[in-house]
Amino acid sequence: MAGRINDEDVKAVRDAVPIDAVVSEYLQLRGAGGGNLKGLCPFHDEKSPSFQVSPSKGLFHCFGCQEGGDTITFVMKVDHLSFSEAVERLAGQAGITLRYEEGGYNPAHQRGERIRLVEAHKVAAQWYAEQLATGPEADTGRIFLAERGFDQAAALHFGVGYSPQGWDHLTRYLRGKGFSDKELILSGLSQDGRRGPIDRFRGRLMWPIRDIGGEVVGFGARKLYESDNGPKYLNTPDTAIYRKSQVLYGIDLAKQQIAKSSRAVVVEGYTDVMACHLAGVTTAIATCGTAFGGDHIKILRRLLMDNGSARVIFTFDGDAAGQKAALRAFEDDQKFAAETYIAVAPDGMDPCELRLAKGDEAVADLAQPRTPLFEFALRKIIDRYDLDTPGGRAAALDEAVPVVAKIKERTQRREVAVQLAGLVGIRDEEYVVDRVGYTSRRNGGQQRTGASPSRRAYEEAAPASAVSGPALTLRNPVYIAERELLKLALQSPELVTPAFDAFGVDEFTAAPYAAVRQAILDAGGAELGVQDSQEYLHHVLEAAPDDSIKSVITELAVEQFRRKNVDSSYAGIHLVAVRRRAVERQVAQMHVTLTRLGQQGDPAQSVFVQNELWVLQQYDQALLAQGAEAL
Repeated sequence: MAGRINDEDVKAVRDAVPIDAVVSEYLQLRGAGGGNLKGLCPFHDEKSPSFQVSPSKGLFHCFGCQEGGDTITFVMKVDHLSFSEAVERLAGQAGITLRYEEGGYNPAHQRGERIRLVEAHKVAAQWYAEQLATGPEADTGRIFLAERGFDQAAALHFGVGYSPQGWDHLTRYLRGKGFSDKELILSGLSQDGRRGPIDRFRGRLMWPIRDIGGEVVGFGARKLYESDNGPKYLNTPDTAIYRKSQVLYGIDLAKQQIAKSSRAVVVEGYTDVMACHLAGVTTAIATCGTAFGGDHIKILRRLLMDNGSARVIFTFDGDAAGQKAALRAFEDDQKFAAETYIAVAPDGMDPCELRLAKGDEAVADLAQPRTPLFEFALRKIIDRYDLDTPGGRAAALDEAVPVVAKIKERTQRREVAVQLAGLVGIRDEEYVVDRVGYTSRRNGGQQRTGASPSRRAYEEAAPASAVSGPALTLRNPVYIAERELLKLALQSPELVTPAFDAFGVDEFTAAPYAAVRQAILDAGGAELGVQDSQEYLHHVLEAAPDDSIKSVITELAVEQFRRKNVDSSYAGIHLVAVRRRAVERQVAQMHVTLTRLGQQGDPAQSVFVQNELWVLQQYDQALLAQGAEAL
């Protein structure tokens, strides 16, 4: 079992890898003002970006689902890693050698399981590629690629390789690199044989499948020999690092252009992705031996940012199987905020065949959005009926109406209903519109998946993560002042120190805010943030009593201030506001005490309380007159 990673090395990793660079590997980020960046949250579905990143603070926070933390936390959550595995991955990217408190320098057997499986795939991918480039047995694979228009440079660009026909060539090679039999089996690169592990892939052309971060997590293997009794395509089985329903082939190469152009082209196979990219359609991706589904949509939506101009174009073969795949894709259409289209070559060729027959321009032309996916699906339904008869038109309408009713945008649903009337040949468009509307209401139609609460709604409700206490209605000026002061203490501690560090926990009336104040106190005070802001925030997060308060801290650390220009004057206003309200509460309590003492007849005690009350009132007047100078 791995020893504890040295604290200094953890800090070095956190400092060396900018959080925006890491997050940008998974989703598109845009400016959010105040030096922050925003994007669609990778941890829940949403239509409007509520996920914010603060590069200067090294933190992220989602105002929708309340997930938040630093770079290490992000990698842990997005890739389902343990703390040590996330640190090890980031350390590898930064070239930092980690030390362990128990056992010296990062020995191989101490690495987390996921890291080891990823390393095994990386080594395997390099070995497969070398076999294709130089191995005499790989002629069959090289010829296969050449016949489809792919030269050695193309194979190198996509990392295509070759697995020799022997039983255990790769297995023996990986053993020599220090991988155990257990790791080889868990990785899916080897499988159990009669006398021990043997290669899973033998005599096949190999495509490395990378996750969105660019790490090889699996392989797609194409049959080359008639003697091979296996399926035409064989994929890595589901493992700790590979789920075929959650990966897209080519996403590592296409992600930047998808984000930049707000367009994605979904093709059916590995060679189709290669053909598209070489033809200049660098937004092409493909599924890996499974139908396009909900998890794939989540990946694309984070890159497309769901803006109004986003487009997803599906290119399917013109055969029956391709049409069936298109209809399956349409079933998930409403999970997109983007508009979806289908492109089928007139002669039914796939992009790889089209490139060979008609060149790069034909592939680029195929990938243009033309036929909306819903229109294609409706035509396929309607084509099964005889529209020359009243019975045929009625039957076609019966099957098509529930399909249109699934469209959740009301305006679009009406437009499609009008089109449906024309396709079926029914002159009374309003009849079709009304029927679609009735079916939608009966099925509980609502806005598209991913809609998130408005900012106003968010501000009028308590954060989902808040601990018990009064409702944090941000129309309450008390909570506004406390929230702004804590944001200042976390984001701009130099503006509020040393005054803030003299504030008591009880000066914050909202329970979550009091807990944040306590965490800052336990972390060493806001003064620590003046010296090293990122390390200070890390200590505050570590001091939080639970995940709910950690979420509040990251929220406050990335949330914009209520005023554009934040300076010492702004800080002074909120320091004074919070202190004056604390004084007002003490004054009110003194009056209650005086009333009680008067009833009990204790003159000496009453005089003492009256003196205390006078001091508080004078202090309040000084705060009112002098502002922050009186603190």
